[in-house]
Amino acid sequence: MKLSRIHHVAYRCKDAKQTVEWYVKHLNMDFVLAIAEDQVPSTKAPDPYMHVFLDAGQGNVLAFFELPNSPTMGRDTNTPEWVQHIAFKVDSMATLEAMKQKLEASGVEVVGITDHTIFKSIYFFDPNGHRLEIACDIGTPEMYQKLDAVKWEMLEEWSQTRRAPRHAAWMHDKEFH
Repeated sequence: MKLSRIHHVAYRCKDAKQTVEWYVKHLNMDFVLAIAEDQVPSTKAPDPYMHVFLDAGQGNVLAFFELPNSPTMGRDTNTPEWVQHIAFKVDSMATLEAMKQKLEASGVEVVGITDHTIFKSIYFFDPNGHRLEIACDIGTPEMYQKLDAVKWEMLEEWSQTRRAPRHAAWMHDKEFH
């Protein structure tokens, strides 16, 4: 038995309306659904919420919960803020560059364009403090094949040593940049 796809990924937001408007404006997502309840269906807890759903393309849905009766939203302070993020894919470098310009023109602080050898990306934060990435694949079939061939060996070495394996060190060689 295999999963068919992600139905949706849900995060918390500070303000559902502000969040929907931000994603529509800056990432051109469609607002597809809102669900509001006074009681949590799964736990029956009396905790009102607004649950909004945005289409990130091709059936990939990003959802948010606004929880007015919960403590102020925070983040996992033991995890660096660059780790937890949502990455979206675009079709070309031209699209990536245009999105960077659009975000910056709207006052959104953008890091990058960052070169990861097999893709390039930009990073920024939404109004809730969630880190977002927009990525464009640029690797060759040979690059992806080389990475695929060593993934299990790399994982095994990492699990034994907790040090970065060198199987894909070629990604950082100057000849690829």
